[in-house]
Amino acid sequence: MSQIVLGVGGGVAAYKSALLLRALTESGHDVRVVPTASALRFVGAATFEALSGNPVSTEVWDDVPEVAHVRIGQTADLVLVNPATADLLARAAAGRADDLLTATLLTAHCPVVFVPAMHTEMWQHPATQDNVATLRRRGAVVLPPAVGRLTGPDSGPGRLPEPADVAALAELVLSAGAGALAHDLSGRRVVISAGGTREPLDPVRFLGNRSSGLQGWALARVAAARGAEVVLVAANVELPAPFGVRVVAVESAEELRLGMHGESSGGETGRPADVVVMAAAVADFRPTTVAGSKLKKGGATEPSSLELVRNPDVLVELVGARPAGQLVVGFAAETGDAEGDVLTHARAKLARKGVDLLVVNDVSAGRVFGRSENEVTVLATDGTTTAVPAGRKDAVAAAIWDVVADRVARQP
Repeated sequence: MSQIVLGVGGGVAAYKSALLLRALTESGHDVRVVPTASALRFVGAATFEALSGNPVSTEVWDDVPEVAHVRIGQTADLVLVNPATADLLARAAAGRADDLLTATLLTAHCPVVFVPAMHTEMWQHPATQDNVATLRRRGAVVLPPAVGRLTGPDSGPGRLPEPADVAALAELVLSAGAGALAHDLSGRRVVISAGGTREPLDPVRFLGNRSSGLQGWALARVAAARGAEVVLVAANVELPAPFGVRVVAVESAEELRLGMHGESSGGETGRPADVVVMAAAVADFRPTTVAGSKLKKGGATEPSSLELVRNPDVLVELVGARPAGQLVVGFAAETGDAEGDVLTHARAKLARKGVDLLVVNDVSAGRVFGRSENEVTVLATDGTTTAVPAGRKDAVAAAIWDVVADRVARQP
């Protein structure tokens, strides 16, 4: 069980901290909420105490014998500030210690994660950006805000990320440290495919696969946290969009093909992607014809067989069309057979596809699909092999980005 300090800043988004608190406690963590005085104007102390089972205070003068303003930070495994307002970021960057939360930040030996939420103008102001840069330089993780509806009719960057995303990244930092969210993809444009395509048979039925999109979502979430501009081409995934990520919804292999070609070559920005990741499970075949009405058994439309035609190899096309300097990462779901084990088949695919990196999943006996954990091996064209041990899919995503970021940094 980890000891987490949940700092809560005084913004209207503070109500979401109650949902984050519940997610953290249900995962087995001991959470102590340390709000600012203004945060309690939005959410009462009784709510935080009931959900955490721990006392709530805002002042260094409370519980003086415990020396709380020192002990809370010293004993924490993670300090998570959600929401981090512009005022709170400024006070933290200046090293202020004028309430219990800022004093705790100064005594923490553990990773510190700030989750900003404020109006767009406040987030984009040079003072706030300087404060964010200062905190990151000191080793803190400052997540980018989500883009969306703010207070009132306003919309733009500054929205608090959803509690599920923050909880997932908190688990990642607890397991792998703050380095898992190093801000090393800043300025990079990343295009990721995720999910599984569906090839229609008739207006009701389709040929599909078992891909849930969870690993692709984790890759997008972690890349955004590490500073990348992320586009997610998503095939049939019913999950909320990760914060700071633009989602392009597709259904069939052809739609995914067009989406990936368009986004990797520039998309709306006109700027080609620095990294393209094909994590989606794309159908190898599609029906030759699609019935205009439902195929019914026992009737004139009942098919005696199903004729299939091969879909284009989207990954090979992307490799062939990529601009200079673009890194292409493929995924391979493999099983062993009489002709070779998983890595034997994967190395052959690496050479055949022409990608820079191939992430290999052993999907024997129903592993990986729809599960919260994964285990992969990353193969590189130079013969390097990186084994990523079993862990949550966000931790696996962080390990994959470690390999990718190292390759991108070495690009001429």
